[in-house]
Amino acid sequence: MNKARDFFTTPTAREQYERDFDSDPAAFVQWKKTFENTLFDSITVTPPYFEAGKFTAPQNHIYTYKISLNPGERLRTQVQTDSLNTLVFIDLYRQKTDSVVSYEHVKSVNFGDTEIQYETEHPGIYKILLQPEINSTSAFSMKIFTEPVYSFPVADKGNTAVQSMWGATRDGGRRSHEGIDIFAPRGTPVVAATSGRVSSTGNKGLGGKQVWLRDSKRGNSLYYAHLDSIIARPGMRVKVGDTLGLVGNTGNARTTPPHLHFGVYKGYRGAQDPLPYVFKPSPPNEFIPKFNKAFLRATGTANLRKGPSTKAEIGSRANTNDTLQFLGETTDWYHTRLKDENFFIHKSLASPL
Repeated sequence: MNKARDFFTTPTAREQYERDFDSDPAAFVQWKKTFENTLFDSITVTPPYFEAGKFTAPQNHIYTYKISLNPGERLRTQVQTDSLNTLVFIDLYRQKTDSVVSYEHVKSVNFGDTEIQYETEHPGIYKILLQPEINSTSAFSMKIFTEPVYSFPVADKGNTAVQSMWGATRDGGRRSHEGIDIFAPRGTPVVAATSGRVSSTGNKGLGGKQVWLRDSKRGNSLYYAHLDSIIARPGMRVKVGDTLGLVGNTGNARTTPPHLHFGVYKGYRGAQDPLPYVFKPSPPNEFIPKFNKAFLRATGTANLRKGPSTKAEIGSRANTNDTLQFLGETTDWYHTRLKDENFFIHKSLASPL
């Protein structure tokens, strides 16, 4: 009956868990309250990010991370545990730009799933909340990373070929660069970065020989300019990797080495920074954790930071022999909890209890 009802109502993973959890109502109330209270307590990380640790019963830990995202990036958050039966709930929120900081819910993981994906449409600050089920005891690892929603638009090239960025000044400051320039030898294939329809081609204006590709799924128009020759034709349906033309330096690029000017335009919003749409970040720096205790001891006076970096904001301080709860670890930092707030302490300043 629940499965039939779910077909029509589509309950969230948390709602399904609440419906099926009846062994300890008081524990569930506290678990839910922890989630609600932690929305405004978070640390800041920069993808790609990897953390490993251990969920320890009966401690009711919750993990919160603020990240910055741009249109064109697909966020992926993955959690693995050493127990197939451990449920982990992942929720994504976006910070609203009102006078008072608030958050709107964006997406939740499906019940039983261990990964959440989200294509960013609006730039801003986002928050990931990760919470294991009640009384979980399991080692875990977690990855937060992004990937571009488009493939690279020049065959056999990648990030290092981009040499002129969005916003660079042009014509003595009279205009700014509304795209990126990808340098490659003349005649290198220029390819479809996504499936779509060729809306127009031509040889005109500053862009010289050019192709416009329509991505109806996202409401974007992709602009390929300065081509040496055009292969695509208006109305043509193309798939990722199909050749649209060849790299050149036509239009106002006659005095520069051959390159592709690549732009992304979104309806009334106009030109977008295309780099996040095609830039492929490095994968997270994974490692094998060696620490699985429940508590840490500060070995001296230490800054507790709101991110795993010496440049991160100092949120508090620990004195010698202070006890800190252990949440997880990154390459050089321990993720800790002190007085109901999450921080990072450098591994050189703490030891296991």
